[in-house]
Amino acid sequence: MAGERLPSFDLVVATVDRVSELERLLASLEAQTHRGFRVLLVDQNEDDRLEPVLREQRQFEVVRLRSQRGLSRARNAAVGDVRAELVAFPDDDCVFANDLLERVAQRFAANPSLGGLTGRAVDEAGNSSPSWANDPKILTRENLWNRAISFTMFLRAPLVAQVGRFDEDLGLGAATPWASGEEIDYLLRGLDTGARIEYDPALVVTHPDKSVSPSARRSLAARDGASVGYILRKHEYPKRTVGRMFIRPIGGTLVALARGDRAQAAFQLSTLRGRLLGYRS
Repeated sequence: MAGERLPSFDLVVATVDRVSELERLLASLEAQTHRGFRVLLVDQNEDDRLEPVLREQRQFEVVRLRSQRGLSRARNAAVGDVRAELVAFPDDDCVFANDLLERVAQRFAANPSLGGLTGRAVDEAGNSSPSWANDPKILTRENLWNRAISFTMFLRAPLVAQVGRFDEDLGLGAATPWASGEEIDYLLRGLDTGARIEYDPALVVTHPDKSVSPSARRSLAARDGASVGYILRKHEYPKRTVGRMFIRPIGGTLVALARGDRAQAAFQLSTLRGRLLGYRS
């Protein structure tokens, strides 16, 4: 409805090492059609490289917080400072479309029972990985795996208060082999409260698709696989789900070998080994 008050946002942005990318994100926020937000900027740098960025005049409030390195650790430094009605966790190198916050706020305003909303990641050409689901869904323990990533996640503040802190054994920079998947764990804990969380692939956030070497890609597969295994065990998934999550990379390996794609086969095997490591943890 025209003229209705839309809910406000606290945007928790953990940043380390990057400056130009952060400036790009902040520029996209400057252009938002919905102005009811502030940025909780968690600075993990050991120097003052962000001082020029922080001195710039902006039309929104930027609250600078400090944290040691580690994505989940940095977010935990901010969740206690949340005072808005909605909370999001944009990466420091992503970009929001001008109307994204307005569209998300309208969804929450129109549906008071909605506890959370997730969207889809796209690269700078507007393309998504084939792994992303294309159909809107209410998230469940079984279907959220390809319908969530942290920088497309929007949650009501009371749900964040109820779920609490991120698991610091998960997330980039964690001192474990399973240093990713923190958002999946967080959403699962949200679902355990009975919250209704929806996935809408029409809500997209731009995130650069970085090319990596084959060896780095295998390392990422092992890390992400270990995170999946850890989460499967932590949240006591049934054996049928665990079995399915292990069968998939086995099947992927066999298909890749049949096609003569050794690089993809190695990627799938790294995923499988990681899942075994994480689950046995």
